[in-house]
Amino acid sequence: MSLDVFLNPAVFAAMIDHTFLKPFGPPADIEQLCEEAAQYRFAMVAVNPGEVERCAALLNGTDVRVGAAIGFPLGQNTAEAKKFETADAIENGATEIDTVINLRALKAGNTDLVYREIATMAELCKPHGAISKAILETCYLTEEEKVTVCELAVKAGVDFVKTSTGFGTAGATVADVKLMRSVCGPKMGVKAAGGIRTLEIALAMIEAGATRLGTSCGVKLMESLAAGAGR
Repeated sequence: MSLDVFLNPAVFAAMIDHTFLKPFGPPADIEQLCEEAAQYRFAMVAVNPGEVERCAALLNGTDVRVGAAIGFPLGQNTAEAKKFETADAIENGATEIDTVINLRALKAGNTDLVYREIATMAELCKPHGAISKAILETCYLTEEEKVTVCELAVKAGVDFVKTSTGFGTAGATVADVKLMRSVCGPKMGVKAAGGIRTLEIALAMIEAGATRLGTSCGVKLMESLAAGAGR
């Protein structure tokens, strides 16, 4: 598909996960997040679980989905804790779940645990029509480990693999998006997140194979697109 397709504002906006994951700030921040998401018709708002119920109420009647960040940002919760957190978020109105994998388990070779926690996420999401995403945190992984997680995600039936939390030492890279796309194939979603602050970077991620963009700069990106910066 030509990159020109994504310069259409509606198509581009529908790829953006409008993100607010700071641990602080007034209630007005969340209200603004939801207002902006509804105005631009972003794919979803990405928030911490404690904000899910409020976002679901604020976005009721819109097409914007509500995403909950699970095991965030370190991924070091137990599989049972992530299971509960996922179920609780869905009950509170989350329609997308982004879960950080257990990096220490992966590094120790315990791929069974990593598979089990993301497979459980997918199983919990499917009956509710919720979208599941496994966060790799690529800045801490070797190429082999990135491939392994993508293969586990495919096997588990996860909807998306995602590069980063945005809280690690680095965010998405074009190379990582290309690698993830090559392993996951053409049908699974690939979400680039972390450091996507300009339209140039966003379009590079899309060209590399990303189908979603996690960013707190969604409005800025839309303004850049309207100004013709991507042409």
